[in-house]
Amino acid sequence: MAVPVEINNLMLGSVSGYQISRSVRFRSSATAYFNRTPASATNRTTWTWSGWVKRGSLSSQQALFSGGAGGNRTFLTFDSSNSFRLDGNGGTQRISTNVYRDLSAWYHVVWVMDTNNATAQNRTRIYVNSIEVTAWSTNTTISSGTTFDINTAALHTIGRDSESAIYYFDGYMTEVNFVDGQALTPSSFGEYDAITGVWKPKKYTGTYGTNGFYLNFSDNSAATAAAIGKDYSGNGNNWTPNNISVTAGTTYDSMIDTPTSFADGSTGRGNYATFNPLQTKSTLSQGNLLTTGLGGAGIFYSAAATIAIPSGQWYWEVTLVSATDGLTGIVETSQMIDVIRNTNYVGQTSRGYGYHPNGSKYNNGSSAVYGATHTTNDIIGVAFDADTRILSFYKNGTSQGTAFTVTAGYTYLPADSAYQSNSKAVNFGQRPFSYTPPSGFKALNTQNLPDATIKNGASYMAATLYTGNATVRSISNGGNNTIGTTFQPDFVWIKSRTPTAWSHELFDALRGPLNYLSTNLQAANQVEATSLTAFDSNGFSTGVWAPINGSGESLVAWQWNAGGSTVTNTSGTISAQVRANPTAGFSVITWTGTGANATVGHGLGVAPSMIINKPRGVVDNWISWHTTLGSTGYIYLNLTNASATAASVWNSTLPTSTVFSVGTSSNINSSGQTMVSYCFAAVAGYSAFGSYTGNGSADGPFVFTGFRPRFLMIKSINSVDSWIIEDTSRDTYNVDTKYLQANLSDVEGSTTLRDLLSNGFKMRSTAQNISSNTYSYAAFAENPFKYSLAR
Repeated sequence: MAVPVEINNLMLGSVSGYQISRSVRFRSSATAYFNRTPASATNRTTWTWSGWVKRGSLSSQQALFSGGAGGNRTFLTFDSSNSFRLDGNGGTQRISTNVYRDLSAWYHVVWVMDTNNATAQNRTRIYVNSIEVTAWSTNTTISSGTTFDINTAALHTIGRDSESAIYYFDGYMTEVNFVDGQALTPSSFGEYDAITGVWKPKKYTGTYGTNGFYLNFSDNSAATAAAIGKDYSGNGNNWTPNNISVTAGTTYDSMIDTPTSFADGSTGRGNYATFNPLQTKSTLSQGNLLTTGLGGAGIFYSAAATIAIPSGQWYWEVTLVSATDGLTGIVETSQMIDVIRNTNYVGQTSRGYGYHPNGSKYNNGSSAVYGATHTTNDIIGVAFDADTRILSFYKNGTSQGTAFTVTAGYTYLPADSAYQSNSKAVNFGQRPFSYTPPSGFKALNTQNLPDATIKNGASYMAATLYTGNATVRSISNGGNNTIGTTFQPDFVWIKSRTPTAWSHELFDALRGPLNYLSTNLQAANQVEATSLTAFDSNGFSTGVWAPINGSGESLVAWQWNAGGSTVTNTSGTISAQVRANPTAGFSVITWTGTGANATVGHGLGVAPSMIINKPRGVVDNWISWHTTLGSTGYIYLNLTNASATAASVWNSTLPTSTVFSVGTSSNINSSGQTMVSYCFAAVAGYSAFGSYTGNGSADGPFVFTGFRPRFLMIKSINSVDSWIIEDTSRDTYNVDTKYLQANLSDVEGSTTLRDLLSNGFKMRSTAQNISSNTYSYAAFAENPFKYSLAR
């Protein structure tokens, strides 16, 4: 094996803002943790713990911080249901209703103890990404002045229970502050980014108190209390590492995987790719960098990475820990869902490409002679140039040449297949590479991802909650958005949540205020003088009309920015009025049908992925199109019907970068009929339109979007099913349960649906996850994955 290549030396002079240089990986399989016993007891009623945490595994109790022994201890854990659990003095104090199952990004966790607080509910508090947890399935009242076991002169641990050798944490941790004697808020340790609106770390500048400490794990010169366990608070309260390794190899635990991204050599520091436990059939461990097959005879167990490969050149390494079989490579994102569902191997699908230990390369289930054989302890380098689409492999630093030129027009995930019970360790650069990457090739982390065009989705799409009051008023679209942005909407979709089952009411700037259509009805355009009266610079204004402002009504308004100005578009054979925002991939179009095959300009500059149409002057269905339906497919937004096909709807022609086509169908192009069309195009990091196949399990498919969703609409395209809409303003934490149906006027329903995550969504029930059913989706972002935190 070559000498490990450290290509990530910290260069603080080249970065701006507060940066975190390193984290520690806690391998629960190695029983890794840190410990310290204070010399004396201090304040047992008031203190604050803050840490940045990236989870590695789910469904087992895992301690972050614990103090006390001999039958009494106080701890903060993720419990086996993935909720936060605060426990002390022999009885559970609180278990959150929220669940925290995002393993692809970082959480900021703040735990505050203040038992002398006059308000009982505030005597212990927890904050996640600056937001206080307020929903508890268990909530034991703490008596005023209660003393807990933190700050006693007894064993304290990070990453394990202090009383017993149990509850080992698996994942990553950094920037751990403990302040003895003060009840602080998250603003002492973090702040909102002015551009992205995302919560980010900042340096704590206050005092620490006698037993206070600050661990940033930046000194990886030795696995000792004076190095990796060093306290930087000035108190000298160093922590002893246990089973933490800084020896080169697959068990090296000093990582440059951090919640701050900045350039650093050719690797960069930031949130790194790992294998994704939500998209695997194997067992993942060691911070999701080790994949192990489940042992089935003749079976391949595949796993995908948490980050899809963008444009550019990328390199990672896979060590065959105990492997004599299995494949390493890449798989297209939508096919990865089927690889996992069907227990396929990397290289078995048409857009899957793998390198086998026997030296063969695989694509579409077919093999060809390629490179050298490899076995246990060999290191396979993977180099993928996403611009030229060339995939190459290396064995122990020696190039095996070009393996494939992959199919263009798709996004791919790094993927691996472990055979039977074999194990393989991946390194995306969070620890030193064993071999020097090819010139120009980068590590797969958030720093190296391309800058997103839209850094904060709240600049272009809002999900705003408000309560009707039956008075003339203005509604700001900033109230339920990510911090700091508002915009003038050109399209406003309003739905009552409760108590009245009013219709969905849609307004747009081209038809003008007062004009509405209802997605759950065939009705023609209606005018109501007391409905939406204006599109404002930061929202909209309403009159007293009950469906959008009735007294006591709970409502949601989904709003989109279409650019703010209308032009006549003559790109198609039909002249159209268009208000388009190419940056956000959204346009509103009004036009008049001809009855003959025709085209209509949409103004987006790229082909739309979804089109919603409604005849304005007659009673008729909302005939719509989604990229998964092909050139003849269509579906009705106001009905539960499966999709259908007809050449006369879209003239058997897919949309182009300038126009969409319409045929002779009266639904879409009746002569003289006025139409309105809403066109949506995919924008990397902001919007995504695709499909998945259900598996009929509560452990449903994971769908990669490349961003943290704010709004999600899903419909089965091959079966009778409603159009389900959810958003993160109505469900502020996982699991998402609240839904509305575009085709029904029903009030808001509630059932277990899915987790909305930092990089996509994961089905958590059989709802919209019936086995073998195909579902299309439209998703819009809070933030691109480059900036997002775990949810």
